[in-house]
Amino acid sequence: MAPVPPLFAPDPAPLSAAVLVMAESNALALASLVDPMRAANRRAGRTLYRWRYYSEAGGDVPVTAGFAIPTDALPDRADFDVLMIVAGFRLAEQATPALMARLRRLAPQVRAVVSVDGGPWFPALAGLLDGQRATVHWEDLETFATRFPRIGVVRDRYVISGKMITTGGAGPCLDMMIEMIRARQGPELALRVASAFVYEPLQTATTPQQAISAAHMGRADPALGRAVAIMEGNIETPPPMAEIARRTGLSTRGLEMLFSRRLGVSPGRFFLDLRLDEARRMVTDTDLALQEIALRTGFSSQMTFARAFRARFGSTASALRAGGGAKAG
Repeated sequence: MAPVPPLFAPDPAPLSAAVLVMAESNALALASLVDPMRAANRRAGRTLYRWRYYSEAGGDVPVTAGFAIPTDALPDRADFDVLMIVAGFRLAEQATPALMARLRRLAPQVRAVVSVDGGPWFPALAGLLDGQRATVHWEDLETFATRFPRIGVVRDRYVISGKMITTGGAGPCLDMMIEMIRARQGPELALRVASAFVYEPLQTATTPQQAISAAHMGRADPALGRAVAIMEGNIETPPPMAEIARRTGLSTRGLEMLFSRRLGVSPGRFFLDLRLDEARRMVTDTDLALQEIALRTGFSSQMTFARAFRARFGSTASALRAGGGAKAG
């Protein structure tokens, strides 16, 4: 029988957390980590969770929503139970040797390390995820898996691997935090915390991350959800529309009518836009060669890719790349 992860066992004692906020973190990801703890304290009427904000050097840390989080300097000695890392952009430049060394010193001192959104890059770069299973935001999954071959990278919404916990973004983090509260304080409190956010925690840890919520579409129309899931799972090798229709249980005409009625576009247009959106992400957020990006998004020739990309975004891929930068370097 597998041991119960450190944070996911009944425990009446308060849990203290150090929240390491990296510059340009997603504000929603930060809130999904901290606000469930606040709500649990309020609903329980006592302090179950304590947290403080840290950064490498201390001071105000800007997040993507345009405000700053006051922080203390991250110490070398842990006086907290769990280290929680939230990150979004500019990952490579913030992963300084000094910070990596500090993370390696702190990890053995804490009960768990939780990483959210772009946060898993930091324990990965520090070598703390070697030999573990992990996930990261879906936009970074391929790059992350290539960069860290010693990590078992999966597309799950969140992953608990021993004391290392990784989540794919704000929504999966909220799922994980509510599950932690359920495990530590019981289902009744977890339900009241979820209710405080008018949130229905329907996703399990192993539900795959998706660029577009096929599950959400599926609740509106199961056939539409199945079709979108097939498209998302076959970006690199797009099947013909007739094949997608067959696997969805529709005729080709029925698939056309479904997309037109529900989304206002043809399935072919939707699938092409889905592939081009993924190509654009790879252009701006990775250093993959443009020819490799074309192949990974289902284009048989560079010329076809270039023409479709310009038509969709009004710019060439090379020009767009020159004006942007990779998330993780």
